[in-house]
Amino acid sequence: MGRSVSYPSGAIVAFTVLDVESDDDWEFEYEWLGEDLRERAAKAFPSLIPHDGWRGREDRILMRNAYADFGLSVYGGLVAVWIAERDDGAYWDADWRTARSPRAQRWLSQIASRFDALFGDYDCLGHMSNGEGVYTKRAA
Repeated sequence: MGRSVSYPSGAIVAFTVLDVESDDDWEFEYEWLGEDLRERAAKAFPSLIPHDGWRGREDRILMRNAYADFGLSVYGGLVAVWIAERDDGAYWDADWRTARSPRAQRWLSQIASRFDALFGDYDCLGHMSNGEGVYTKRAA
């Protein structure tokens, strides 16, 4: 599979696909995927709470906690499920007072392998010179 999908800089990313058979079903399947990801993330990482927002124009935030945003980005049928240190004004205002960023980085590094195992169905093998990624499905 060769495509590219954006995600926030510095994010822990797992890749999957949004398999839509008909263009008429795209919105339903996208919303279903969002709900499924929220449910799995809440079970795996109880500190995450629902949050509806965006990082830029392409990266949708589904949940957040004191340190991180959890979300998804879609290009074509390729989905990047990601978790990244928060990047909003309220977070940085709180960080100025209590230095959250080092704790956020530690928490993210602790959950990285579990995150990938929970949400990843594809591995990124690398990127071509035009920026397109090359992905392969993981063995079942």
